[in-house]
Amino acid sequence: MTELTKLTLAEARDGLKAKDFSALELTDAYLSAIEKAKALNAYIADTPEKAREMAKASDARLSNGSAGPLEGVPLGIKDLFATEGIHTQAGSHILDAFKPAYESTVTANLWADGAVMLGKLNMDEFAMGSSNETSHYGPVINPWRVTGSNRDLVPGGSSGGSAAAVAAFLCAGATATDTGGSIRQPAALTGTVGIKPTYGRCSRWGIVAFASSLDQAGPITRTVRDAAIMLTSMASVDDKDTTSVDVPVPDYEAAFGAGVSGMRIGIPKEYRVDGMPQEIEDLWQQGIAWLKDAGAEIVDITLPHTKYALPAYYIVAPAEASSNLARYDGVRYGLRVKGDDITGMYEKTRSEGFGAEVKRRILIGTYVLSAGYYDAYYLRAQKVRTLIKRDFETVFHDGVDAILTPTTPNAAFAPGEITDPVQMYLNDIFTVTVNMAGLPGISVPGGLNADGLPLGLQLIGKPFDEGTLFRAAEVIERAAGRFTPQEWW
Repeated sequence: MTELTKLTLAEARDGLKAKDFSALELTDAYLSAIEKAKALNAYIADTPEKAREMAKASDARLSNGSAGPLEGVPLGIKDLFATEGIHTQAGSHILDAFKPAYESTVTANLWADGAVMLGKLNMDEFAMGSSNETSHYGPVINPWRVTGSNRDLVPGGSSGGSAAAVAAFLCAGATATDTGGSIRQPAALTGTVGIKPTYGRCSRWGIVAFASSLDQAGPITRTVRDAAIMLTSMASVDDKDTTSVDVPVPDYEAAFGAGVSGMRIGIPKEYRVDGMPQEIEDLWQQGIAWLKDAGAEIVDITLPHTKYALPAYYIVAPAEASSNLARYDGVRYGLRVKGDDITGMYEKTRSEGFGAEVKRRILIGTYVLSAGYYDAYYLRAQKVRTLIKRDFETVFHDGVDAILTPTTPNAAFAPGEITDPVQMYLNDIFTVTVNMAGLPGISVPGGLNADGLPLGLQLIGKPFDEGTLFRAAEVIERAAGRFTPQEWW
């Protein structure tokens, strides 16, 4: 029998239903793998006792015929999701020892469907980063390495722990969040599949906020089918989140095998940026060829305001972060550093509790919202955001079903290799438009570069049309094949 941790989520689900193995056996296999992979630093907190307790309950339900859609499937949970009574610190020092008395809606949905929690996954502090180097708990290490090299690489961010854990077979799937590319970018850098659903598809309740008009939860998995299975369970309308949308959640897995014959795939010229490596252009052309061979019509499109997306995003996101992070003051929970008075306590707590990148974004956000600058920066960025959204609406109105682009401008890089914040922000150049427009986007592995590192292709879809993205991504996945790192940890 295949090693249990090497099974896809779908294979594990089906094996559990067939009683080929028990949920406890599967959970123990993952817990053992996690213990051996400490070098990756993917998990901030392991929850073996909780996992075994949940697995035993799953085995009981599997035996009595009351199993849920994800019964007994072990998952990793990004540290941004509130988990009742369990470490939830957003990768930050300022939330030291915080254990919420409530459960996020997304994780509650997963537990209701029978999933098992293995632990909390590492991430960039407050989801602010593109390399998973800003975590208070240290950087996550990518399980992939350049062929013939022992040099560590970053897994991307902010959901780097989620992507690394999935790629290294430390969970069957993982929750993640995407504010400007934080699901898709690490998925691309680790050879995994990551989908950012339409804004409002998954509830944000119980997820630590970064930028409320941009944040969206989604899964990172090893296959496109696994992503469809997880998203079906994660998505829901929620009275506790007024931005969640009351649109029925389809069975995304049911769309598999439909193919892309007759589908119109748009290729935006604006995504050919200056200095883009040839390997990224070659990958893009290969993706176009695969979809064309599968029966899709390829059409050139224009998204003229794409060039303004990154600067507009880095005004809107820090502005909202500045507002959201004002609540962390050392008074009610988390870190508290004594000061001479209440103001001193606030200052010292926030100074010691937040890392450099979070402080940078708070300062930028406070600046662009300040009197005299609000109109010049924040208001203008919101107007640009409207134009970006209109570009996509025009293209989709003209009959395009999905858009194909690269996911990232490069493969994984070494920790410390990028020190200029602006250069780091450029890692999100292909992903931020999707968040600014509230659209769904999926990254699927497209191939390996000359160094043996994975590269991803991105598909962008219409609002609440994730099913079309799964169909097109399945075609790419079938053509490209699946990629796994060589175990060294």
